[in-house]
Amino acid sequence: MPTFHLVDAFTDAAFAGNPAGVVLLAAGPVDGLWAQRVAAEVGASETAFLVPAPARDDAAARRTAGPRWQLRWWTPGTEVELCGHATLAAAHVLRGRGLLDVGATVTFDTRSGTLHARCATDGRIWLDLPAWPVADHTAPSDVAGLLGGVAGRYLGRTRVDQANDVVEVADTAALDAVEVDRDRVATLGGAGLIVCCDGAGSDAAMRYFAPAVGVDEDPVTGSAACTVAPLWAERRNRREVTIEQRSARGGWLWTRAGGVGEEGREHGVAADRVLVGGHAVTTITGEVLGPCGLA
Repeated sequence: MPTFHLVDAFTDAAFAGNPAGVVLLAAGPVDGLWAQRVAAEVGASETAFLVPAPARDDAAARRTAGPRWQLRWWTPGTEVELCGHATLAAAHVLRGRGLLDVGATVTFDTRSGTLHARCATDGRIWLDLPAWPVADHTAPSDVAGLLGGVAGRYLGRTRVDQANDVVEVADTAALDAVEVDRDRVATLGGAGLIVCCDGAGSDAAMRYFAPAVGVDEDPVTGSAACTVAPLWAERRNRREVTIEQRSARGGWLWTRAGGVGEEGREHGVAADRVLVGGHAVTTITGEVLGPCGLA
């Protein structure tokens, strides 16, 4: 039977951060209909499905040391292009099962290309993710109405398939007061809405809403950091940016956007990438007993 883990990501304490399901399969490919049913049963904002990647003998594979896995993500309603917190959870599960050593890097083959996760000695896991910068886009009408009466400035939309609209509010008090019109957010045309501002005790703060893909409000969102980190790195004129996600559960993300990591020059970040770091805690383990539909 496939093993199952429920992991709280971007937190070092149980029952905080963002819960993600992680299903570890012995072989693939993953049957999409079965995976969707499992994700709906789990009910977390995303469930990750891991399969050992087939052995490769090419130049790209030889440049990549360490284990390699195929990774896909489903919300309760659909498969998504990228999920940061479930990727963090997946790496955490591999580490916990002795399949990823501290200091080592795992490679994930995904719909968003090749991703990497590295286990640092301080317990954090660092994800190497694509940057999703904001581009100009027609603003929705009545931004304040979209946010439940909170004034906001529309910054644009990310130019990726899993596009997000981005709105900035005045401060964390305004951010906490946001009560989005979920029906309107679901019809904006993108995957979700990032609402962000300067942080209080962090460089930036954010919340993320994605009712169009079955997630009313995501507790902590690694993929949203792929947008917020480059924005605030430019504003702060430095590469390292801390982000607090001010959801009910809350969580913290450490990021490095297109610069050199503080742990050494060998961890430099390409201009079109973002390193997103955080902790994770496993809360539940077991097996998926429902019929496993492998194609």
